Amino acid sequence: MSTASDRITQLLDEFRHSRDVMTAELSKVIIGQSEVVELILAAIFTRGHVLLVGVPGLAKTLMVSSIARILDVGFKRIQFTPDLMPSDITGTNVLEEPESGRREFRFVAGPIFSNIILADEINRTPPKTQAALLQAMQEREVTVGQETLRLPEPFFVIATQNPIEQEGTYPLPEAQLDRFMFDIRVGYPSLDEEKKILLGTTKGETPELKKILSGKAIVNLQRLVTSVPASEYTVDYVARLVRATRPADEHAPAFIKELVDYGAGPRAGQNLILAGKAMAAMDGRYSVSLDDVRKVAVPVLRHRISTNFQAQAEGQTTESLINRLVAEVREPETPKYERKGA
Repeated sequence: MSTASDRITQLLDEFRHSRDVMTAELSKVIIGQSEVVELILAAIFTRGHVLLVGVPGLAKTLMVSSIARILDVGFKRIQFTPDLMPSDITGTNVLEEPESGRREFRFVAGPIFSNIILADEINRTPPKTQAALLQAMQEREVTVGQETLRLPEPFFVIATQNPIEQEGTYPLPEAQLDRFMFDIRVGYPSLDEEKKILLGTTKGETPELKKILSGKAIVNLQRLVTSVPASEYTVDYVARLVRATRPADEHAPAFIKELVDYGAGPRAGQNLILAGKAMAAMDGRYSVSLDDVRKVAVPVLRHRISTNFQAQAEGQTTESLINRLVAEVREPETPKYERKGA
């Protein structure tokens, strides 16, 4: 008769296998970008949202659509443009006159009512339309008129953004940025990867991708990942790290007080722990380590910290400050937790 721990080990092995199969399928289409794919999968398995930032031609849109092809769930792509209206995303009430002759309103759902939403070039639409995603991303529901409608599960938004174009773009407000679990920077491929891309994409062939997971399976895996325990020791470290990003905090390092306008809020700590759980589970481990947290620190924190003019003048980036913080923030004292658990 198997014990509970044996069952958990089996589930984690199955989860790791599913992750490996998904990665192998995506590699048929996406060359390289293994860290980006890993972070996107981590967000999916923790009900998070992702912002992909990169110059044109780095397969950001292809990456998202390929992930949608290997998951047996609904997928909608919304091309964000300056003339896009909120109702084009959420849907609207239309007046109909059925055979009975009595006029009545009927709600026509917008593309937001799907499982995976690709918000393509999200910064090319005005704030009024960007705000249509706020309630959906946080509460996973949409209010139209006097009615509030639940979105399907699983639900996640993966948005793309071009960091080069500034004309005709609208920077995302901090409140919306904070709703993204990760800010992932998509970089250029290596020389070998670029040669493989050139060879593979000029043959006129489109690889067939298999469906790996259903919506119900994803929801079950989300429950498994969130059940991975994070010790008080890990939570203590995460709290210290997040609080160290705030220049007004008495324990913030001197360089943070000098170079940062404002730091990360509590949602950053929540996402650090959840992302750490995903990293542990995808590695087949049923506990979060500090290395898991450190691994995701930059994509979780980079869009939640604002540097000031002095930092820019000194050539300091948000990433460099986060890496410096990770190196300087001390781990909690182990004896305190050993005594507590004794």
